[in-house]
Amino acid sequence: MDFDFNDDQEMLRDTVRKWVEKDYTFEKRREVVRSGGFSAPAWQGLADLGLTGLAVPEAQGGMGFGPVDAMVVMEELGRGIVAEPFAAVSLVATSLLIAGHAPSAALWLQGIAGGSERVVLAHQERSARYRLAHVETAAVNTNGNWQLNGVKTMVPAGAHAGAFIVPARVSGAVDDASGIALFLVSKGEAGVTVRGYGTQDGACAAELTLANACAIELLPAGEAFASLEHALDIGIAALCAEAVGAMDKLVAITVEYMNTRKQFGVTIASFQALRHRIADVKMQLELGRSMSYFATLKLGEPAPARRRAMAQAKMQLGQSMRFVGQQCVQLHGGIAMTDEYVASHYFKRLTVMEMTYGDTLHQLGEVSARMQATAGVFA
Repeated sequence: MDFDFNDDQEMLRDTVRKWVEKDYTFEKRREVVRSGGFSAPAWQGLADLGLTGLAVPEAQGGMGFGPVDAMVVMEELGRGIVAEPFAAVSLVATSLLIAGHAPSAALWLQGIAGGSERVVLAHQERSARYRLAHVETAAVNTNGNWQLNGVKTMVPAGAHAGAFIVPARVSGAVDDASGIALFLVSKGEAGVTVRGYGTQDGACAAELTLANACAIELLPAGEAFASLEHALDIGIAALCAEAVGAMDKLVAITVEYMNTRKQFGVTIASFQALRHRIADVKMQLELGRSMSYFATLKLGEPAPARRRAMAQAKMQLGQSMRFVGQQCVQLHGGIAMTDEYVASHYFKRLTVMEMTYGDTLHQLGEVSARMQATAGVFA
């Protein structure tokens, strides 16, 4: 199998890397964090590069690029620990809008491609514990109009979104996947309350409360859950790629520090014990990279194989992120614990990513449930 990137993908990588190095420096990122975890100019910068429309079809003003291109972009955004919700808007929500039947979906896609609109998926509920089918938010159709009641939490950049894609239950028990439909809810509708807050990694999220909020059906029950699973898998693959970029940069920062920090008159990079430790870190990074590629390449597979692959990839990335983050902090010593030093921000971002879309323990359970007759992780 050919793992080389083509010329267009390398050009895309170079473009995003230059934007991060020039327009999203560590100091600029700290300003973004201090201002609430979102920067409108930074988002417009992504739009000016055409990145917000990366996966949007050309008919709606986007570029219509595929999963590998998205992986390339996410790696570079991860290197810069970009706080803006690129994957949540331009990959996850975009995939659902493309699959949706609502007439307004095309307009939202055009807005996303141009950078003027942001739509995010609001699927998490407090008691769900990563179970996608556990939906208590209820949808009721009255005289042809849908109204939603419920609370969604950890909505990415919810205070800066113009609309939300909300899974809500139209029938069945609380864990019945067949009774879930997807709805579009505009931020300005009556009964929609958004409470924004900062997250541990410097980004932002929100709690979305719906009280008889008017909604438009995007995908009906029976059809919605498969699209929802696919969108989450796109998010997992994107997160894996972002984690690889963040780990790659953190390892480079750590190696640079080890080559300059002196103890007993020599650089600490000359100490054999520390050289062995950084070798283990590099091994975990490369394991994560290979599983990120695996996840991206499996996005086009049928649902059973795709879902198994995402669980495998996220489990390995969870282990790699924790190991790389902890070891690099240890290799730095006390300086890595300070907010003024860049390594601490990579560590916090990796920690949050490990818990996003299902933490490592949850994904281990998913892998176990899909082993069927064999015990091999890749069976």
